[in-house]
Amino acid sequence: MKKLQGAHLSKPITPDLLMTPSDQGNVDLDVDFAADRGNWTGKLDFLLSCIGYCVGLGNVWRFPYRAYTNGGGAFLVPYFLMLAICGIPLFFLELSLGQFSSLGPLAVWKISPLFKGAGAAMLLIVGLVAIYYNMIIAYVLFYLFASLTSNLPWEHCGNWWNTDLCLEHRASKDGNGALPLNLTSTVSPSEEYWSRYVLHIQGSRGIGSPGQIRWNLCLCLLLAWVIVFLCILKGVKSSGKVVYFTATFPYLILLMLLVRGVTLPGAWKGIQFYLTPQFHHLLSSKVWIEAALQIFYSLGVGFGGLLTFASYNTFHQNIYRDTFIVTLGNAITSILAGFAIFSVLGYMSQELGVPVDQVAKAGPGLAFVVYPQAMTMLPLSPFWSFLFFFMLLTLGLDSQFAFLETIVTAVTDEFPYYLRPKKAVFSGLICVAMYLMGLVLTTDGGMYWLVLLDDYSASFGLMVAVITTCLAVTRVYGIQRFCRDIHMMLGFKPGLYFRACWLFLSPATLLALLVYSIVKYQPSEYGSYRFPAWAELLGILMGLLSCLMIPAGMLVAVLREEGSLWERLQQASRPALDWGPSLEENRTGMYVATLAGSQSPKPLMVHMRKYGGITSFENTAIEVDREIAEEEESMM
Repeated sequence: MKKLQGAHLSKPITPDLLMTPSDQGNVDLDVDFAADRGNWTGKLDFLLSCIGYCVGLGNVWRFPYRAYTNGGGAFLVPYFLMLAICGIPLFFLELSLGQFSSLGPLAVWKISPLFKGAGAAMLLIVGLVAIYYNMIIAYVLFYLFASLTSNLPWEHCGNWWNTDLCLEHRASKDGNGALPLNLTSTVSPSEEYWSRYVLHIQGSRGIGSPGQIRWNLCLCLLLAWVIVFLCILKGVKSSGKVVYFTATFPYLILLMLLVRGVTLPGAWKGIQFYLTPQFHHLLSSKVWIEAALQIFYSLGVGFGGLLTFASYNTFHQNIYRDTFIVTLGNAITSILAGFAIFSVLGYMSQELGVPVDQVAKAGPGLAFVVYPQAMTMLPLSPFWSFLFFFMLLTLGLDSQFAFLETIVTAVTDEFPYYLRPKKAVFSGLICVAMYLMGLVLTTDGGMYWLVLLDDYSASFGLMVAVITTCLAVTRVYGIQRFCRDIHMMLGFKPGLYFRACWLFLSPATLLALLVYSIVKYQPSEYGSYRFPAWAELLGILMGLLSCLMIPAGMLVAVLREEGSLWERLQQASRPALDWGPSLEENRTGMYVATLAGSQSPKPLMVHMRKYGGITSFENTAIEVDREIAEEEESMM
């Protein structure tokens, strides 16, 4: 038999039972791509990357606002309940898919090729989000550079961009400082700096006439893309090291801002406003929907980033533990950010003599108008402003790393022979293309396009993609098979809690979110500007395009099969022949010898040769094999 093998191959080979996977590196087969694909250099790389990906700008400018407008402290009840029902289970599901297969969002659909369109939908969504998300990072860079001065440029009126409506906070009280003036017809210097100088929005008549390119913003956007490219140049080996700084340093700055905030006069007024429980809000469905939306978008489920990061793990990485660390850490960070933000807003409220709810805003208005204005009221205002925007920069870059790595990984996993050896060049081309597509955001009317992208790129299309993924894995592939895969990988099966959420609770919650977003649809707007009908239609088509990827993927998968329509559907829904762990040594049971070029009949023997005995994971493999054999006997 060995002579036949030697005659068949161009050169003699070592008997397979005496080989370790590393011994097979010279064989030009798909199985070898796992080594070329790259891995995290340490377990902490993965954990910090997930934390950096989930803890982003939304924790600072969206969660605090949603909390105080939806019941204050009472909002934490639906928030943590939705975290348990929707956030943690879907987070664990996506990590499990990525780690088990070591594949990106497209290639992972070897699990059921019929639903590969869901991966394409995720890729389209994350591409659109990456374009405008880096524009927000460009705004942060703009303010970061503007803070490198002795006097903040948005501190006073009297600049060329200010109007007669501009009113400084020092002049916002009457002579004795007791009663506030009527501020409804005035504008703060920070607001005019943002709208008239940074955006120069007065140079645009609307989304249809964006005006000229703002070259200072154009250069900031270029710098943002250069930073992102340099950090992902070598894939997870480079970005995995950068996150040691970008994922941890924001906590240091947040702590500094928190300490400074709570020591300001009037800080308790803002914190009390932020956390005072208003339990009657819990009777409103809007509060529960808001809590679910905050969890859904904050954890980044459905964007493919979690799946991509997990695909670079070793096969037995304890993602069960990592799931709880990241999800609970993300929730706690959001709450702490609320304390830091509202303590300063309470101080600002006392200084201006207006209620807290008149200074609190959500979204970019908080980061680029309200908080910068608050910084001008503090001693050493440029220092605190620089720290705040540096925190936003590090928070934003982590998420942007994940978006770009998701796109690059997904495409290179689809075409490994051509793109994987040239991954750095391909990453550069992606960055250049997205920079060019994002130039419209640097125009006078760029904010209108950013709002349109933000409202529609990751709205109902993302929910449809996640619902499809959840149902395909649990209903088509099968919850029992998926739990068995996790058992093979981690040494235990997910409990009743995870199975119930995957089968019923999580899809039902997402479906309710989808229906609610359609029923409560509201046209996009920015300030007093209302978007024209064609822009709304463009946004809706943007969301529908990602949804249409799913039936289009089904059509392609069915056309590739043979037989009747029903037979084609059945064949396309089954896992591909090479579905399973990427390394032969991790394949047991139904996955034995299913890799291209696989020779060893029992990968378990490779384990025994490599490690000198049977480990706990080999015992798990034996147990899984026994379960499969018992099921096959019972079916006969």
